Amino acid sequence: MKASAKTTRVLIVDDHPVVRDSLSSLIGGEADIEIVGTAGNADEAHLAFRSTRPDVLIVDIALSDAHGLELMQNLLAESPMTKAVVFSMYDDRTYAERAIRCGAHGYVMKSAPTRSILDAIRTTRRGEFYLSGPVLSRILRSLARGSDAAPDQPFANLTDRELEVYQLLGQGVHVSQIATQLNLSRKTVETYRRRIREKLELESITELLQHAIQWTHTQSRTSGEN
Repeated sequence: MKASAKTTRVLIVDDHPVVRDSLSSLIGGEADIEIVGTAGNADEAHLAFRSTRPDVLIVDIALSDAHGLELMQNLLAESPMTKAVVFSMYDDRTYAERAIRCGAHGYVMKSAPTRSILDAIRTTRRGEFYLSGPVLSRILRSLARGSDAAPDQPFANLTDRELEVYQLLGQGVHVSQIATQLNLSRKTVETYRRRIREKLELESITELLQHAIQWTHTQSRTSGEN
């Protein structure tokens, strides 16, 4: 389909081929949206982004070789006019506000109704934000209370980098691999791991790993049920 002046050009970044294919199939049936590229990892994403300069970037958080939010920030820095929608299995209570802080204009869970991603594309293309009602309410309440407000979910005290490390631990990634993926030293990753354990009030590294793996499994199961 030839793009018109009003066509929204979309790039999909997700390391699961079935997700890329499903989104491409869904979006392909829309007259006002065009898929200009897909990517399965960070390197492919950089190449595709630079060659297409999409109107909307759809990116997953959990990529095999990079963290989606960090990749998104790097890409948006190259093209400030591009809007980003995070499309993730992870609970929006944990990641949505962080995604917005990192530059996203929308957050859609993979367990949401299929057409939610279409609504998100059209909404963000207009320069507006796309969030579920409960997430928007939480963000507004957080702003109203100020930075000293008590956190309303267990990961609120973790920094973005600590949450990245926690997520990778939950995926079974070894400390040395996390260090390589995040371009950090092993000692730095171990420091993050210790801080996470202390903030979550867990007794040992073993308990932390069990906690992270259980959380990741729960997120994956919840996404798969919808």
